[in-house]
Amino acid sequence: MKFSVLALDYDGTLARDGVIDKHVKDAIAEVRARGIAVIIVTGRILSDLQRVAGDLHFADAVVAENGAVLAFPNGHSWLIGRPPEPVFVDELRHRGIAFTAGQCLLETDAALAPQILAVIRELELPFVLVFNRSRVMVLPQGISKATGLRRALAALRLSPHNAIGIGDAENDHDLLTACEIGVAVGWGSPALQRIADQVIRGAGPGDLAPYIRQASNITRLPPDWIGRDKIVMGTTNGAAPLGFAERGRNVLITGDPRSGKSWAAGVFCEQLMIHDYCTCVIDPEGDYEQLEALPRVAVLGGDDPPPSLPDLARVLRHPDVSVVINLSRAPYDEKVKYLTTLLPMLASLRRQTGLPHRIVIDEAHYFLHESNVKELLDLSLGAYTLVTYRASDLNADVRKAMEIVCVTRTASPEEAQAIAGMFGSDLADLSSILPSLKDGEAVLLPSTQEGQKKLQRISLLPRLTTHVRHRSKYFEVPIPPGREFVFSVDGRPLGPRCRTFKEFIAALGDIPSGVLDGHARRGDFSRWIADVFHDHPLASDLRKLEQRYRLGYVESLSTELARAIRERYEVESELVL
Repeated sequence: MKFSVLALDYDGTLARDGVIDKHVKDAIAEVRARGIAVIIVTGRILSDLQRVAGDLHFADAVVAENGAVLAFPNGHSWLIGRPPEPVFVDELRHRGIAFTAGQCLLETDAALAPQILAVIRELELPFVLVFNRSRVMVLPQGISKATGLRRALAALRLSPHNAIGIGDAENDHDLLTACEIGVAVGWGSPALQRIADQVIRGAGPGDLAPYIRQASNITRLPPDWIGRDKIVMGTTNGAAPLGFAERGRNVLITGDPRSGKSWAAGVFCEQLMIHDYCTCVIDPEGDYEQLEALPRVAVLGGDDPPPSLPDLARVLRHPDVSVVINLSRAPYDEKVKYLTTLLPMLASLRRQTGLPHRIVIDEAHYFLHESNVKELLDLSLGAYTLVTYRASDLNADVRKAMEIVCVTRTASPEEAQAIAGMFGSDLADLSSILPSLKDGEAVLLPSTQEGQKKLQRISLLPRLTTHVRHRSKYFEVPIPPGREFVFSVDGRPLGPRCRTFKEFIAALGDIPSGVLDGHARRGDFSRWIADVFHDHPLASDLRKLEQRYRLGYVESLSTELARAIRERYEVESELVL
């Protein structure tokens, strides 16, 4: 995660008696010069803030009245909350309750809270009371420093996942919770300090300046600073949720073909997206199109050409949008060529803007096995997720950079050894555990008790975007003449002309292995499925199968072809892994 936003409470945090500490103001100017946006988030009425702080150009935006008013240095401002109803104001005056009114907020002595609450109840008004030391604020329901900050970030096209929020009092709880890192000052509320990710020790606002400067010098937010958002991958035997803190760490998802690896990767992507992490998924085989069912997810490519890099960069400047780049229709050589320009561009974009928050690369072994990985990936910035059934084929530098590993069933001792090698000899028993995993199971390394490096066995969560359809009725539907699959040797037909999937599977057992070898090496099986049936998910599965066969990882090609088609068209299942 890149640090791009500093959200600061005003009174008690960076100012005392309304006056900003000079050292803090200098530190704010320094971080803004580094491209970090500064947003003041205060309970003060805007006009009162302008009176005590003077020119507000020292910040990029101001959230005033505890989230109800948003203002910018150019003088533009608007209400996020609704002004109080006249009947409420009149009743307070009628009862002799003294208050100060802003555009939306009413503020008074905290001792008067019971009387104000009585008026709210009698008039049945949608107001809440927010305490701040000896004062109490009256606000519309749903208004807080968090809601105001999110509106400011949206206007600036920034994300709370790149933000550090700092506060001192009761009304700053929502501010700290809204930011990726919530920081309390040591001279403020003990209750706020208990829920904060960090506490700045000191005696007053002047002690805030060193922290601001230290944070501005860090490109990647340190993982030990972050720990709030959990990416839950599954449940343990006791049905307890199990996952890990996001923390921007590099994640490897691996396992045998058809072991649930793609399912686990889909769960991971869904979790990121529903937590509003801007995610860029590089999808070589069209396995992630269903993610478009989630809000603010766009699929580019597929039947269209892959997006140009400038167009993609423009889309990824919106922190609330995630993108799936579907490269399934591109030849392998074109995929490799595209990624050699795409991956460096994404790394550069993240260094500049902090977006996308995470980059997911499926079939990673195809693209990240050579020594040029450091030219493609910015591993020091983190937040890569690699998905592969051949972890051992990844470049050694890539394997070394992985900090979390999720493994589904793996029968290969070579793969188990490669995975164990990432964490040391303490996981030597991995080879006996991985082959025994069932469909829908995985293990996490290390465990959610961060740093203990213990294998945790889990049942993967259901997919949010699963939509399995029963396709058995298509199994025996014939295709038009002239579009059959014809097995051949040196251009001469061999065996029957297959017009249905049933005929194709029946013919496989009678075709010599040498004939199947030629078709697989040319990619004829996957091409037939894509061009004739337009079943691109199945075509994607067969392309992977053909590739594994060419690499020598498939013992019986006819068996695997038949199984892939039967699982797609004959087996009805609530959960297809």
